[in-house]
Amino acid sequence: MKASRTYSLPADFLSELERKFFWWEPVGSQPRSEIRIVAQAMSLAPFDDVRRLEAVLGPHRLVDVMLEAQPGWISDKSWEFWRGRLQLATGRAIPQSPPRRSFDAEVF
Repeated sequence: MKASRTYSLPADFLSELERKFFWWEPVGSQPRSEIRIVAQAMSLAPFDDVRRLEAVLGPHRLVDVMLEAQPGWISDKSWEFWRGRLQLATGRAIPQSPPRRSFDAEVF
């Protein structure tokens, strides 16, 4: 698994997203990652927040979030929305489907 990028997003913006799109406490003692907060916002945001995400983060950072998202972080519907929007804006390749969980055990 590759290391996640950190972007030093504006703390007030990140805090606002977390309050708005998470209604449960973090699991364990670690705070949520920036990538997790942004991915949740990408999955649940209404259009005015979509525009704010684009303005504050920019399309390339949003693609990075999509490519680093874990299974279940971004819904199929939101993935398709963002994929179409961000591929057009950046020209970067984005998989057709969000990451999926695999329940098949590896055999060594």
